[in-house]
Amino acid sequence: MAAVFPVVGSGSFDTNPSYSGTFIPQLWSNKLNAKFYAHTMMTEIANTSWEGEIKNQGDTITIRTAPSITINDYAGAGTTLTSEVPVPVTVDMQIDKGKYFSVQVNDVLAHQADMDLMNMFTEDAAKQLKISIENEAFFQYFVTSGAAAANKGATAGATSAGYNLGTDIAPIDQATPANVLKAILAMSATLDEQNIPEDNRWLIMSPFDRQLLMQTDIAQAYFTGDAASTVRTGKIGMLDRFTVYVSNLLPKGQAAKALVPGLSATSTGATVSNAKVRRMMVAGTSDACAFASQISKTEPLRNQTDFGDIVRGLAVYGRKVVKNEALCTAIVGSAS
Repeated sequence: MAAVFPVVGSGSFDTNPSYSGTFIPQLWSNKLNAKFYAHTMMTEIANTSWEGEIKNQGDTITIRTAPSITINDYAGAGTTLTSEVPVPVTVDMQIDKGKYFSVQVNDVLAHQADMDLMNMFTEDAAKQLKISIENEAFFQYFVTSGAAAANKGATAGATSAGYNLGTDIAPIDQATPANVLKAILAMSATLDEQNIPEDNRWLIMSPFDRQLLMQTDIAQAYFTGDAASTVRTGKIGMLDRFTVYVSNLLPKGQAAKALVPGLSATSTGATVSNAKVRRMMVAGTSDACAFASQISKTEPLRNQTDFGDIVRGLAVYGRKVVKNEALCTAIVGSAS
């Protein structure tokens, strides 16, 4: 029978197998960052240009948005030209959120494992970071900060006020596939009325709304997402200039309960006067939100109560709605 414990020579117990001491903090940090960004849809829906500026929780990143240039009339020779000094609008994004993990790597497990433990742990840590961070950030983006007033509610539309995107009290009736498609087209038109560019538009919906949408002929004709991207980030294809994603982490609300983050128990929301189950659909562009995340520290510790190492890591991040006119939300409902 094979030995149960790692042995050296003629049976002595190896309390320090080859795995111990090989942990390289910077290597783990780099792997975790790379794997986190491979899983998260944040790189697709938000501007992540400030990633490299994060060092510690509590840092502040100043985001400068492009100023609007005034266009004047030219009446020909003799026209007095005036020049302006464009001043970019600045928005501060606070790096005020932190998540951590701590795992034990037993010497026996490390010695006997026939798999790459570093890859296994970094892969799972990245997935769990994605779930935890997106759950919090989505709720902050889409509910707490939210879209511009003209981009949500029963009278959405900056120029027409003609689109019903639903409210928490009176959500859009999503009983039929046609209604789902109608809501998406209304969100698209709402962004058009804000003069939002068509490039880099995205839409996030729940699995329930996605399956309704897929029952329409137009969705089946347009969705052409590749399998790999769907597995990694939830991207399923294009529809009416939107890159469409599916997520379980969008805010939701049970009958008579307010919207809560996607992973929260829906019974924890405050009581509202609504008899329907509600879900949120969100659309926007990468200009709407800023996001930055950094695995700021990983370190090994020798376990004082067992033979093995403890590996722990700290991730810090921040998120900010930068242009709320480039963000659009709809609240859809089903019969209770």
